[in-house]
Order: sequence, then structure tokens, then C-alpha cells
Amino acid sequence: MGRLLAIDFGLKRTGLAVTDSLQIIATGLETVPTHTLLDYLQAYFAKEAVDQVIIGMPKNLDSSDTDSTHGVRVLIKHFKKKFPAMPIVEHDERFTSQMAMQAMISGGMSKKDRREKGNVDRVSATIILQSYMESQA
Repeated sequence: MGRLLAIDFGLKRTGLAVTDSLQIIATGLETVPTHTLLDYLQAYFAKEAVDQVIIGMPKNLDSSDTDSTHGVRVLIKHFKKKFPAMPIVEHDERFTSQMAMQAMISGGMSKKDRREKGNVDRVSATIILQSYMESQA
């Protein structure tokens, strides 16, 4: 069984999270510059078995598109072209940044570490992945 990998897309940075090989536990993987994301994924897929990719789809409370939605759709298009055999699923990512910040506070992360945007992106990707896994259970 391969891993699940989640993507929290951002215009500058993209957070990634993965499950263990049994798809039980979601953990933050990395935050990468968005312009290097597809190359990073290509290298990751070459060394790790991944069954499916979950990408956070940003939506407003009324389910309308946000400023970031177009960028996610463009990424999905490029992803499908580069990795045609890899399944990619959209998952609602509303509130993940706020949930990530709250999780970091609850976990005792220092204010300095919480200001590091890469940490927020990685935790957000983990929340997207965990949410997706719970929705499938």
C-alpha cells in the first residue's frame, strides 16, 4: 500500500503532508517553493510509493472561488499533464490555516516558530490530509 500525499498550495510556498505506508497517520512532510513543486514531487514519487494526491481546494464560506482557487486549478492541470497515472482529488480546505495556527498554539509552538510561514503551510497540509482521511472512513 502506498502513501497519501496532501498539497496546501500557495502562490509562493506549498505545504506537503503524507501518511505512513499503512495510511493511518498524517504528518507534515515539507514546505517547498511553489515554482519547484512539480520537480520536488517527481523526485518524491521516484523514491516513495504514493497511491493518491489530495489537494486543498480554497473556497469562500459561500462556496465561491477565492483569489487562490484559480492557481490551484492551474496546478492541477499541470500535475495531470506531468503525472497522468497519479490520481489527484480536490478536498475542501476552508479554515485550515486558522486550524493550523490553533494547533500550533495548542501544541506549545513558540511565537517565533508560528511566524514561520512554512510551518503553517506544512501543518495546513497535514490538516487537509487528516480531514480527507476522516471523510473516507
